[in-house]
Amino acid sequence: MKLYRSHILVAEDSKSLSKGAKEIEELLTKEIRNLGLENEVLVAPTGSLGFEDLGVAIAVYPDGVIYAPVKPSDIPYIVKEHLLKGRVVKELAHEIGKRDVTLKETRAERVLSIQERVLLKRVGVINPESIEEYIAEDGYMALEKAIENGPEWVLEEVKASELRGRGGAGFPTGKKWEFTARAKSDLKYVICNADEGEPGTFKDRVIMEGDPNLLIEGMVLAGYATGANYGYIYIRGEYDLSIKRLQKAIEQARSYGFLGENILGSGFNFDIEIKKGAGAYICGEETALIESIEGKRGEPRKKPPYPPTYGLWGKPTVINNVETLANIPPIVVNGAEWFKKFGVPGSYGTKLFSLMGDVNYKGVIEIPFGEKLSSIINDVGFGVKGGKKLKGVILGGVSGSLITPAELDTPVDFNSLAKIEAGPGSGSIVVLSEDRCIVDIAKNIAYFFRHESCGKCTPCRVGTEEMYKIIDYISRGLGEESDLTRLEKLSTSMKLTSFCGLGQTAPNIIAQSLVKYRDEWLEHIKERKCKANVCEFEEITEEVSNE
Repeated sequence: MKLYRSHILVAEDSKSLSKGAKEIEELLTKEIRNLGLENEVLVAPTGSLGFEDLGVAIAVYPDGVIYAPVKPSDIPYIVKEHLLKGRVVKELAHEIGKRDVTLKETRAERVLSIQERVLLKRVGVINPESIEEYIAEDGYMALEKAIENGPEWVLEEVKASELRGRGGAGFPTGKKWEFTARAKSDLKYVICNADEGEPGTFKDRVIMEGDPNLLIEGMVLAGYATGANYGYIYIRGEYDLSIKRLQKAIEQARSYGFLGENILGSGFNFDIEIKKGAGAYICGEETALIESIEGKRGEPRKKPPYPPTYGLWGKPTVINNVETLANIPPIVVNGAEWFKKFGVPGSYGTKLFSLMGDVNYKGVIEIPFGEKLSSIINDVGFGVKGGKKLKGVILGGVSGSLITPAELDTPVDFNSLAKIEAGPGSGSIVVLSEDRCIVDIAKNIAYFFRHESCGKCTPCRVGTEEMYKIIDYISRGLGEESDLTRLEKLSTSMKLTSFCGLGQTAPNIIAQSLVKYRDEWLEHIKERKCKANVCEFEEITEEVSNE
């Protein structure tokens, strides 16, 4: 492998590409060639560097300098000054508050201050389209170690780690695997749920775009531990870049003997196929996902039986989220006890979050379980945008929980969050400033679920429609106080009687807002007033009724 004195990594995640990252890469290559540095400086794509909201970012190694955002006109100067003359371009280097690399604490350092890069350690560091770079950074060591110790050892190590599923439910991964491992069948499957349809959630995409081989290795290990020989990655069709990089990683893994027949000479066979979803939120539910892979309408199945014993094509099937599977290689390489150094009892390891909304820093972060939500928002997110007051936080996606400022010091782990009827959910943190309207937020959530209900059961099909209709009337100043009681009763009925998790969790945030922000709902009804000036009220006429 050729050695270079400097590497320039261009963030080429989906968002950066839409802002011209490929053009920046081409300009860098051209300027480096013009100065005769092509044998000294390598330009390569990488995953997210965490600055995509600002624009295109590039990182210069081994100096560890990030330039963000960079424009095409900046490139000749950066190449000439930094790469030819060895002088950091201070006015373009991205730091806190201003562009000055002499500051004691850089923005990147502060963003990483309470983070632990376990799953994201290669993202933004390696070229995700190069299996050689993954291998150079300890890739596939876990697979080699697993084959040396046997499938039972892998299963026991995952159980000992107490890893809980990162898709939202938090079910113990080792226990799920054990059900499938002990099941008697001629065929078994591993499915990676990469649908990621929850609004405001894109953490899995960052892994797939920035370190796709990590997911591939995790799936192979899952197959080895459970006796499965075939895997599917069920991914939302809109994730073009993720699909491209995963497909390339699969092909490279096959060529290196990490996939296919007789993996590493062990006699173990395992292969992976990518299945594109068609954008149905319901297919994030594991049995609806299975139905979709089988070519049927994406609707949830009756449970039991559960997928670990009766899944795809009626065979034992392990279904795990991208983030869950990404945890497996580091656990196998470093051991369960190492893994349990992160987090807190009952919630070991780290958790990926998509930090979004009215916050100064947005992006995917990796936090050890147990950190307070207030620390995540203030220390990593740099507080509420524009110095505004915090109204609340939507945690875990639109089917998650609504957190008030008074609850911000709750540690982010399964047990602590359960005390305030919350959970990490899909791994989304949406920060809401004082300028947001709770009624408008509830209306948008209700609209989403009305659109995404598969229609299989009446409580969800009719309930989501009625929920939206009531909130829409209130947002137009046509509601009555009795409508809040109707919403509460409807929420309870949907939670108790809906067929699957979509209908059961659709009212979560709406129901919580009726308790935690009731004054704001009453303002819309009694005073026909929206402090955020978002809702447009209509004139009340005798013909208008919400009955």
